[in-house]
Amino acid sequence: MFRVASDHEEFSSKRCVWVNGPVIVGAGPSGLAVGACLTEQGVPFVVLERADCIASLWQKRTYDRLKLHLPKKFCQLPNLPFPEDYPEYPSKKQFISYLENYAQKFDITPHFNESVQSAKYDETCGLWRVKTVSTDPFGTGNRAEVEYICRWLVVATGENAENVVPEIEGLSHEFAGEIVHACDYKSGEDYRGKRVLVVGCGNSGMELSLDLCNHNALPSMVVRSSVHILPREILGISTYELAAMLMAWLPLWLVDILILIMAWLKFGSMEKYGLKRPRMGPLALKGAIGKTPVLDIGALERIKSGDIEVVPAIHKFSKSSVQLVNGEILDIDAVILATGYRSNVPTWLQESEFFSKNGFPKASFPNAWKGQSGLYAVGFTRRGLSGASFDATKIAQDIGQVWKEETKQKKTTKAACHRRCISQF
Repeated sequence: MFRVASDHEEFSSKRCVWVNGPVIVGAGPSGLAVGACLTEQGVPFVVLERADCIASLWQKRTYDRLKLHLPKKFCQLPNLPFPEDYPEYPSKKQFISYLENYAQKFDITPHFNESVQSAKYDETCGLWRVKTVSTDPFGTGNRAEVEYICRWLVVATGENAENVVPEIEGLSHEFAGEIVHACDYKSGEDYRGKRVLVVGCGNSGMELSLDLCNHNALPSMVVRSSVHILPREILGISTYELAAMLMAWLPLWLVDILILIMAWLKFGSMEKYGLKRPRMGPLALKGAIGKTPVLDIGALERIKSGDIEVVPAIHKFSKSSVQLVNGEILDIDAVILATGYRSNVPTWLQESEFFSKNGFPKASFPNAWKGQSGLYAVGFTRRGLSGASFDATKIAQDIGQVWKEETKQKKTTKAACHRRCISQF
């Protein structure tokens, strides 16, 4: 009836599987980090992944020119630094290679093409029931349902599981041009000479607009609200690292002021280009609502030169144009939605104490990694890969401690039984 899951078994034909260790949902960097840390603790586990590869967001839903926005030392996962010959800001290809080597080093073999439909804690038996549907990667249409039974459940699906598509009048029914989300954008080569409206002004929106410029497209970028734009480096030091150094000695509000002064010295005022700064400082805003400041890698210069046009919010779309809230009408050929992502946890996790309705843990960093009844979360800190690494280390230590204590008790009990058997002879 129940089978113990080993690392290399196939479960497509099994109805119910007992996992001797935690189930990790998601094989992105967060899930891999937990798996590696559990391996170091000697704890077995099963990783479930709906895609057919690790880090599917990076491999299938990112643009070609993407690089890590932070220096590599802030992005490495536990127990394995980046290769020394990697640049300070590794490329998408280099990061994927690093993750593949990471999975191989720690013998992490996810069950691919297996989508979690529901996960619920069974109070009767004190275990988690994780139901999945696996699809045939060869496209035969065969589907198999599997239920995993486990003591610990690690949610590693992350902050960016599903793309967000806003509802804008005329976009889906009136506009006749191409519409793509940033997750499907690869290169500006496909838009050479075209008038492209980029909806969104975060790091993705800025970088896609820059990429479009570099391929001789004509981008307009929608900026609906205020945004912090900071240089990626200040005086040769990454802005992220400089902020971390200052926060070790100064209060957050003062660090915000210093960072903004340095950004103003480098960029000057940006309001005349349609870019207004929020009233709250960049670090305070990040901590309050998770909004990440833009780290500029050249887009601001193209905005100042007029190569990227900044436009206000959208009123509605028509067949080949868009009307803005200020009444201006732009003729456009394509729309790219750099409108972000969201967590999908509420769609499958049947739990309301630890996670909120938006799919993030209710507790804030550094206490958002552990819930009740063996439930854990990794990669929801809004602190990037360094936050995921922190969570992963904590989770593995917590589970590992229980695992080692129980293993020690079993060995002690077994030894005592052995001594009693000997004494009877």
